[in-house]
Amino acid sequence: MKISIISAAWPYRGGIANFASLLYNELIKENEVKVYTFTRQYPEFLFPGKTQFETEKSSLEIPAERAIDSVNPLNWYKVGKKIRDERPDYLIIKYWMPFFAPAFGKIAKIVKSNGHTKIAAVCHNIVPHEKKPGDITFTRYLFNTIDKFVILSHTVENDLKMIKPGAEYRVLYHPVYSHFGEVVPREKALNHLNLSDKKNILFFGFIRDYKGLDILLKACGILKNKIDFNLVIAGEFYSNEEKYLKLISETGLSQNVSLHSDFIPADEVKYYFSASDVVVLPYRSATQSGIVQVAYNFYKPVIATKVGGLAEIVKDNYNGMLVEPENPEKLAEAILLYFKENREQLYSDKIKEYQEEYSWGRFNKLFTDFLTS
Repeated sequence: MKISIISAAWPYRGGIANFASLLYNELIKENEVKVYTFTRQYPEFLFPGKTQFETEKSSLEIPAERAIDSVNPLNWYKVGKKIRDERPDYLIIKYWMPFFAPAFGKIAKIVKSNGHTKIAAVCHNIVPHEKKPGDITFTRYLFNTIDKFVILSHTVENDLKMIKPGAEYRVLYHPVYSHFGEVVPREKALNHLNLSDKKNILFFGFIRDYKGLDILLKACGILKNKIDFNLVIAGEFYSNEEKYLKLISETGLSQNVSLHSDFIPADEVKYYFSASDVVVLPYRSATQSGIVQVAYNFYKPVIATKVGGLAEIVKDNYNGMLVEPENPEKLAEAILLYFKENREQLYSDKIKEYQEEYSWGRFNKLFTDFLTS
């Protein structure tokens, strides 16, 4: 097939761009593939982080053409006409936020006017975690141009049915992120991060309010006199940093927290997961999470809340543990039980089975079979 992809991609950073690179690397094996990414992804004043771009070379660099200006309608016409005239068999749109729906929808509509190209969407989210007026309207505008949908959890499936009843779709779970390298010896990882050999609990990824770091901090406040642990917080703050620092102080956790509040480069990720004993996702809401797929690449069990798609990939007392959301006491109980009963090896063995089922090769086969069906 001849395929075009619209997505955040190198040199932009983050999980969406990583996914695009890995999908491209699979599709290009048997197809002609071209990737279009942004000249401007967000206006700077709307971006909560320090930079939108990768600052170092990475294995995820792909030949993406920077073409799309997310806020310039004249640009959308230009890009749409370019892809229309190239006549790909499929235009694949990576979708995760209604902010992009007007641009993607206009481009898709113009591309479809060639009477040949079909449009597919790979949806990480449909209804955003942090809702804003116009979200549903913008999303419907885009979805009216889409022929087929691939969604990454059944939670997203329910959102799709609400916005576009009768849509043709497949649920294909997020593959394991395998590009961050191999597990490194624990002692080497600890030394690299200057961590002590305690029970290390990892919270990883961009810090937003819906991800519940405050809940984990309160849970750790309960645990501090029961086990000897270190909470490693690794990720850039996308919400008010001061309130979390205040909570660390109020819960008496200053000696138990190792804070790495910058974006974690790809070649550093392996050290954080290799040094940890468990990864905790105390989310208030979720569709799915690439963090679980990173953890499973390093055979690390996950303790997560029973929200959204997390409960579809973290199987309670099988490859991880699940707790009720927004309940620091229950989260503390789960973490304590995990360590007291030495469950890491038990769950890690089950994760090996998961890795085989959720490989990128398998995802690509199911994905392309769906497009050509």
